[in-house]
Amino acid sequence: MPGLVLDELAALSEAVQRRFADERRVLSFGEYLELFATAPVRHARPAARYVRDMLEHFGREVLERPSGAVTRHRLFDLEFLEDREGRRRALAGHEQVQAELGRVLENFAREGRANRVVLLHGPNGSAKSTLVHALMCGLEHYSTLDEGALYRFHWVFPRREGGRGTIGFQGDARPPAEGTSFAHLPDDELDARLFIETRDHPLFLLPEPERAALLARLFAAAGAAEPPSDYVLRGSLSHKNRQIFDALLSSHGGSLAAVLRHVRVERYFISRRYRVGAVTLGPELGVDAGERQLTSDRSLGALPASLQSLSLFEAHGELVDAAGGLLEFSDLLKRPLDAFKYLQITAETGEVQLETQNLSTNCVMLASGNELHLAAFREHHEFESFRGRLELIPVPYLLRYPDEQRIYDAQVAPQVGGHVAPHATELAAQFAVLTRLRRPDPERYSGPLREAVESLTAVEKLDLYGTGAVPARLGVEAQKALRANVAALLHETDGATEYEGMTGASPREMRSVLLDAAQDPGHEGLSPFAVLAELDRLCARRGEYAWLGREVEEGGYHDHELFRRELRERLLDLLEDELRVATELVDEARYEELLERYLAHVSAWLSGEKLRHPLTGRLEDPDPALLAEVERLLGVTADARSWRDALLGRVAAWAIEHPGAPLDRRAAFADLLRQLREGAFRERRPAVARACRDLVRLVREAGAGLDDARRAEADRLLGRLCAEFGYVAATAADAAQALVQQRFRDLDG
Repeated sequence: MPGLVLDELAALSEAVQRRFADERRVLSFGEYLELFATAPVRHARPAARYVRDMLEHFGREVLERPSGAVTRHRLFDLEFLEDREGRRRALAGHEQVQAELGRVLENFAREGRANRVVLLHGPNGSAKSTLVHALMCGLEHYSTLDEGALYRFHWVFPRREGGRGTIGFQGDARPPAEGTSFAHLPDDELDARLFIETRDHPLFLLPEPERAALLARLFAAAGAAEPPSDYVLRGSLSHKNRQIFDALLSSHGGSLAAVLRHVRVERYFISRRYRVGAVTLGPELGVDAGERQLTSDRSLGALPASLQSLSLFEAHGELVDAAGGLLEFSDLLKRPLDAFKYLQITAETGEVQLETQNLSTNCVMLASGNELHLAAFREHHEFESFRGRLELIPVPYLLRYPDEQRIYDAQVAPQVGGHVAPHATELAAQFAVLTRLRRPDPERYSGPLREAVESLTAVEKLDLYGTGAVPARLGVEAQKALRANVAALLHETDGATEYEGMTGASPREMRSVLLDAAQDPGHEGLSPFAVLAELDRLCARRGEYAWLGREVEEGGYHDHELFRRELRERLLDLLEDELRVATELVDEARYEELLERYLAHVSAWLSGEKLRHPLTGRLEDPDPALLAEVERLLGVTADARSWRDALLGRVAAWAIEHPGAPLDRRAAFADLLRQLREGAFRERRPAVARACRDLVRLVREAGAGLDDARRAEADRLLGRLCAEFGYVAATAADAAQALVQQRFRDLDG
């Protein structure tokens, strides 16, 4: 066994060494130049292009939304993370924010430098930090790939024969073979290494005119569409590097080749943990870069005397650590204005002034701030001077409840520690979004659209944004106009000081609601009924949350009591639907077929034509009994002709909206199908009520009082609820009992 373990260790060591070599982790300057020539565009990128390319590397997908097609950057799904826990922090929704960020990064890439600070602003908990987190995760992963490989250089000085001395300079140092580099010397043959914290590009070691000529040739040979950026064309060594370079050049009699022998090029990887190319800075005071003297450090006594005589200063701080990547200023606006004034010049010039040098910066700077601090900032007399150096991107709360639900399912449900009942997180998401919605301004619209907008309730707007459902109560033209203008409503407040999604319940508050609901002793796991109870308790704390104090507006906007009543009724409706299906007392396909037959008979009746019987093949008159039965189930009270004329009008409207497409009865007549099911269900409610009572007895009373046949039926019902709808026995019994108490109380069964 010990021998086997040692063999495995040796194999592992060999694999790591092989991977190290394959990744080109350590190179001489000449080897790096050869590598650079294979992909000059890739290796010459400043941070602005690097971050842009990283975003594009993960690709995009087009998603259909009620407001139209939107483009989502796959980066924000975090599917590349191996850590399952890490993937739970994927960004839900916010495709508009992603598009804005992509636009800004593209502009930075075209300009060759990130010359403005990107300020993500929005209410607390709107996912600003989640967005930045995804970008940093993407940068970490991208830097491990060949297409995202990054390189920096350090200085190395070989050991001389017989002891320490001038190492690498003229004198009695051991002369290496002509033309060889010191880059690959093992540590025991080195007397000193000087690490370069600023991560200067290795090409900065070449004189600017010759560098420009080389880049022109290499970019032309590669057929590059983009010219080299000013960053790599005119970038210069940091102050410390320039001092070392000049000292070496002087020592070697002006030989650039001899100087470059001291250069070790190393691949590095972006890391949040180690603050390499991905740094988050909290709202501390002071400038985020500084310098300290190196030559007083006794550990550097092995350096050549020529270097020891120099006053070498090492730059440090967040702006230095973030070089080549991303620097986040978390809650930037919490800082006093004087504490970040330097960012004006830094962003515009790409330099920060230190005591002995102007330090070049090469990073994308993102900042975050909440709306309260931004409002105060806007009132400051110097805001306008800052405005031109900022890219403002609003990050509102989500307005689509399916997106909001994704957050709870990913981040809260795993912490519950038990079963999450159907509709629990959906109900919480719907409540959260309802608190964020604003009443639309009908004055902005005209015609049927104005009519629709004027009467649009908060709950109807919730469904419009979430699923594209339009109120069945509206006329055909108003429905059509509303369906075609979801985007107009969604963007109605864009650019306004108080935009839709700026206020309301935050995901953090709803997280507490869900976790508290999961501890309700009256329910197993996370129950939607426990969520409703917690929402009641939340809304009782009016003094703690500003959004609870908003004045109720026409249409039920900001009416939190109404929201809870509506959501309770919607929950019971859903449970009824599920129980109805699970009992198999209602055949869903039958009602689709019935609607199809009804529409065919209506068309024939209005045109005075006959219909061919499906079995006999004979032409017959429309069936008045069929027409009457369906209209009874639909609860039609209007004149038969006008009602039937309106139906065919809807068919014509569908044909106009979907030219060349066959009629989709499920979509065009969803309301009629629902009414047919409900009409049939009314006649079968006593049977469904009995099935619910039997299910409760089966789960809560071990089937007491049930004969074998009813027990078997209750068992089948429970099985279908679990298999098709995601219940467990306890939550299925909760649902059945709620219906018995609140919907079926007066029904025998």
